Amino acid sequence: MRFLVWLLRAFLFFALFAFALNNRHNATVHWFFGQSWNAPLVIVVLAAFAGGCAVGVLAMVPAWWHHRRQATRAAAPDPAVAAAAGAGVPAAAEAPLDHPPREAL
Repeated sequence: MRFLVWLLRAFLFFALFAFALNNRHNATVHWFFGQSWNAPLVIVVLAAFAGGCAVGVLAMVPAWWHHRRQATRAAAPDPAVAAAAGAGVPAAAEAPLDHPPREAL
């Protein structure tokens, strides 16, 4: 299985390398207000891909923060529930000890 994964990686690398070698000619990107940028086509494609990835990650950040806040709230015990549960049970009956407490040692 590892061999197949490395074979796939090698194929992907050589395919992208061949794409870069075949697209070395310059491309012009025209911006607003008459601005333009001349660069090899492979650099233009790489910049567009990197920009798209950055926009996608930045679009996901608020959802990640929201889920993280929900997870921390779910992990933290509710003080009202903990106080109500502990009020009816004496401290000695909570967990029976099979050994003497540390203070006694």
